[in-house]
Amino acid sequence: MQRIYFDNAATTPLDAEVLDAMMPYLTTHFGNPSSIYSYGRETRLAVENARKTVAKILGANPGEIFFTSGGTESTNTALCAAIIDLGCERIITSPLEHHATLHTVEHLHKQKGIDLQFVKVSPDGHIDLNDLEKLLSASNKKTLVTLMHANNEIGNITDIHAVGELCKKYNAVFHSDTVQTVGHFPFNLHATPVDFINGAAHKFHGPKGIGIIYISEKNKISPFIQGGSQERNMRAGTENIYGIVGFAKALELATKNYEADKAYICGLKNYMLQQLQNNIEGASFNGDYAGNSLYTVLSANFPKNEKSELILFNLDINNICASGGSACTSGANVSSHVISAINPNADIDFVTVRFSFSRHNTKEEIDTVVQKLKEII
Repeated sequence: MQRIYFDNAATTPLDAEVLDAMMPYLTTHFGNPSSIYSYGRETRLAVENARKTVAKILGANPGEIFFTSGGTESTNTALCAAIIDLGCERIITSPLEHHATLHTVEHLHKQKGIDLQFVKVSPDGHIDLNDLEKLLSASNKKTLVTLMHANNEIGNITDIHAVGELCKKYNAVFHSDTVQTVGHFPFNLHATPVDFINGAAHKFHGPKGIGIIYISEKNKISPFIQGGSQERNMRAGTENIYGIVGFAKALELATKNYEADKAYICGLKNYMLQQLQNNIEGASFNGDYAGNSLYTVLSANFPKNEKSELILFNLDINNICASGGSACTSGANVSSHVISAINPNADIDFVTVRFSFSRHNTKEEIDTVVQKLKEII
């Protein structure tokens, strides 16, 4: 049986055109971009052209885009800079954030004594904006708000424009984890009230190990990684040339094909939803799955019993790739913190599977998966 891959929120297959764009920098164009001779100038030009491409697509200035190793490094950079360089003494976040955010704010709380507060979330997984404003207005301490744009497990989308306007009103710094939306949604960062965002190429058919951080030009911060003067003195370390070129090419392709890809993938998600409802008794879904939700992600619950408790294992031995939640915790025998936050009894009543789709998936694959689920459950 051919393998079926329904875990695109974890990572996506590398696009052939992206690999083609990267290959010269894996072979003949191998110069260090810090070198002054021709080999170095070639790769320096590739980096800066990639930066211009990314900035143009995201509606930013090239000087606001910095390349990193991925979303986690970018998040750590933003959160630590907000405390160390921008003077924030308090953090407001949500219990639904990626662990790259949650573990970092918990570290800052414990190690530096930063106040840490969590905004309320609704049972369908949306941020309570009224509670956010209540928290913002309750203290004069300069505050960092960090709330993700789209949740990687349940798909809910947060209105980052509304959050950003609240942050402006109360002079708060705003970071949004946009790893699941860069490459999947159009951005105009100069029209978006946000101080920091991040992205990772492997979420939109680019290479792993390369990401970006957008730092609004109004904010002046210190490097998170010390050493050399790369990335205009903002990130030490020899640049990941082929990764940077791959990031820009993948983002270019994702933007070019955005409307068609979104319509196709959204159709797959809705088809999967309907097929599960029609064929699996007791199936239910997490988050605002039919509303303001990421078109690539569907989080499904199946009634817990002896068979369903081994559902991911049984899918795997049938060559079907899906996950219970974030890829960062899928190897641990713990329940999803996101699902537990919106439904404290979920771990008792249900087994949750996250299905996430790309343009490479088909309805025929969905039919096969649903049939296997009927057999398994």
